[in-house]
Amino acid sequence: MPVIVIANPKGGVGKSTLATNLAGYFASQGHKVMLGDTDVQQSSRAWLKLRSPALPVIQPWEIEDGHVAKPPKGTTHIVLDTPAGFGGKRFEKVMDIADKVIVPLQPSMFDILATQDFLQKLADRKQKSKVDVGVLGMRVDVRTRASEQLANYVEGLGLPVLGFLRSTQNYVQLAANGATLWDVAPGRVEKDREQWQDILRWVTEK
Repeated sequence: MPVIVIANPKGGVGKSTLATNLAGYFASQGHKVMLGDTDVQQSSRAWLKLRSPALPVIQPWEIEDGHVAKPPKGTTHIVLDTPAGFGGKRFEKVMDIADKVIVPLQPSMFDILATQDFLQKLADRKQKSKVDVGVLGMRVDVRTRASEQLANYVEGLGLPVLGFLRSTQNYVQLAANGATLWDVAPGRVEKDREQWQDILRWVTEK
C-alpha cells in the first residue's frame, strides 16, 4: 500500500491542491484511496465534505487522539497532506510510514530559502532510508528564468524535479466543489492534465 506524503513546512505553497488532486487521480483509477491530513485544522477533511457522492470515493483520515491513525479497511493508496511548520515528532512519525514524498515549491527565492533546510533534511534522510523524494514546481510558467533557477537549485541537492504546474483558476474552481482534474471532462482541463503525466509516472513506479 503506497503512502505518498505532500510536505513543505512553508504555508501557501499548494500542498492541499496537490494532495487532493493526487487522491482524486487514484480514486478515478478505481483504487481505494485515503486522503489524510496531519494538520489539526483538518482542511482536507473539510474539502471532502464538499465532494459529491456521485464522484469516485475518497476516504478521510481517521484521527485517534491526535496520533497517526489506521487507514480505513480495504485502503490501497494513502495520500497525506501536512501542515505549515511540519517537523519534530510528527515529521518522524509520518516519514516512518512514507514511501514517497513530494515537496511542492514555488520558484521565488523567498520560498526556496524558506524551504532549503527542509529539503536538505529530506535529501539526507533519502540516503539512509528507502523513501523517494521529489520536488514539484507550483504556479510556474516554464518559459521563465525562475523555473530554470528552481530546477538547478533542486538538482544540486540530488533530488528530482517532477514537473511544473501552472497557475490557473481550474484548481480553485474545482476545489470549491470538492472536485479534481480527474472528475471533469478531459477537454476542460487538458493542459493541466498534461502537466501531471510525469508526476503520475513517478508516484506509480515501484
